[in-house]
Amino acid sequence: MKLRALILSVMLLGLSGLFACTPSQNEQGVVATVNGKKISLKRLEMKYDFKHLDVANDSLPSVEGVRRDYGELLGDLIVEALVHEELETRGLAVTDEELQAAENTVRKDYPEGAFEDVLVEEYIDIDAWRQELRGRLELMKLHTEVLRPAVSITYQEAEKYYREHISEFYLPARVRVHLIEGPSRDAVQSAQLFYLQKKDMGELEKKFSHVKVRELRMQEDRLPVLWRNALKGLEAGEATPVMTGEQKFQSLVFLSKTEARVLDPSRAYPVVEKVLLEQKLRDAFDAWLSKTLERAEIRVSTHLLQSVQKKSASTTKE
Repeated sequence: MKLRALILSVMLLGLSGLFACTPSQNEQGVVATVNGKKISLKRLEMKYDFKHLDVANDSLPSVEGVRRDYGELLGDLIVEALVHEELETRGLAVTDEELQAAENTVRKDYPEGAFEDVLVEEYIDIDAWRQELRGRLELMKLHTEVLRPAVSITYQEAEKYYREHISEFYLPARVRVHLIEGPSRDAVQSAQLFYLQKKDMGELEKKFSHVKVRELRMQEDRLPVLWRNALKGLEAGEATPVMTGEQKFQSLVFLSKTEARVLDPSRAYPVVEKVLLEQKLRDAFDAWLSKTLERAEIRVSTHLLQSVQKKSASTTKE
């Protein structure tokens, strides 16, 4: 049973009775339990709010839309609980020191005091934010320290992928040019002659203040037709005639061309390894989740449907 199936089951809560608890297990404020560990409605609502932080409220969500979001997010929280339990059993749970180090890394992207200001402006509780961060760190840790060591990629697998996806390793022809642009034909012509003699862009821009020179590297088949035709037959260091651009006059100095080729296997291997590793890790995670769910006791409160309806109603009023 994969994550998508788990989420679908949670989304159907209240429609088919899946995962429903007995009345005595419908504890107020608790939306689910995973092997006896509680997931609170407050945590689910906070996760919902996190998801919609950057979403404009131009359109009001429907009950079905909120139910779908709640189902997906509760599925995420159930998986987080299972991941935490797995790591805890192995003695690999994210430590407070690791959490603090990750938080410090995030804070470095903000000026002094700005991080707290953002939390206040977005009505984000710092403890809830840290819970989210811990959940992400633990999922990463499951992949790197539990799943990754069991995944291997053979040379035969890499070779097979390379052969079957050879078009992905085709490198089109590329050209490198200097583009000289200016406000008049005479200015570009003079700058072009100066450049061909001196080969010094810095000196050119000092002498011709209204002329700009840029180095461009482009796929040959993506060059404007005018440029492509003008470059035909030029040797390295030769320039095209001055051309009329959309707003300025232009000239190209041809520097070099890299012919189209297929990346050889040795150079393609890092790319192949990355793709195969991502595929195998996804499969390994699905297998781990399926096996874990088979022996897990997951109960979802029937109160969740009522909470979803209340959330949608309150959002509509706002």
